[in-house]
Amino acid sequence: MEKAEAAVPTPPPVGRGIAGKIFQQIYTTIDETRGQTGALIPVLQRAQGLIGYLPLPVLRSIARDMRVSLSEVYGIASFYSFFTMVPRGKYIISVCMGTSCYVRGGERILNTLQKELDIDPGETTPDGLFSLEMVRCLGCCGLSPVVAIEDKIYRRVTPTKMKEILSTYA
Repeated sequence: MEKAEAAVPTPPPVGRGIAGKIFQQIYTTIDETRGQTGALIPVLQRAQGLIGYLPLPVLRSIARDMRVSLSEVYGIASFYSFFTMVPRGKYIISVCMGTSCYVRGGERILNTLQKELDIDPGETTPDGLFSLEMVRCLGCCGLSPVVAIEDKIYRRVTPTKMKEILSTYA
């Protein structure tokens, strides 16, 4: 009598769970922008908004589904400063270093944040809570120096005030 072969389970179809839902939303954006000039930017924005950054497998998928080269997708993602290919913190702290903010103490604010968080611009705290970045202008020159944490603008920031602000996010 021959033994029956054990059934080999088939892997679940690609696109299940959270990742599947995220990719479905990216595909929807691809479909909505198909054929439009500059469609790659809104697709990348959507992907980054869903994931928080643009990992290489997502860039490959976008390139495949939009029928463009990976080098074109990578070129756009690496050219624009608002895209990132590394994970960022839950809270992104943007320190304005435009002329007005710089003259009124922007560098002191940046130094305070670097010391308090123990990271440099472009880095994320080990706990994944904060990412620090310098920006050229937040458009709030009359309120300088300013710092943005996510969508909230903090005006006339001092090093002491910055420490207080940070404590509300911890």
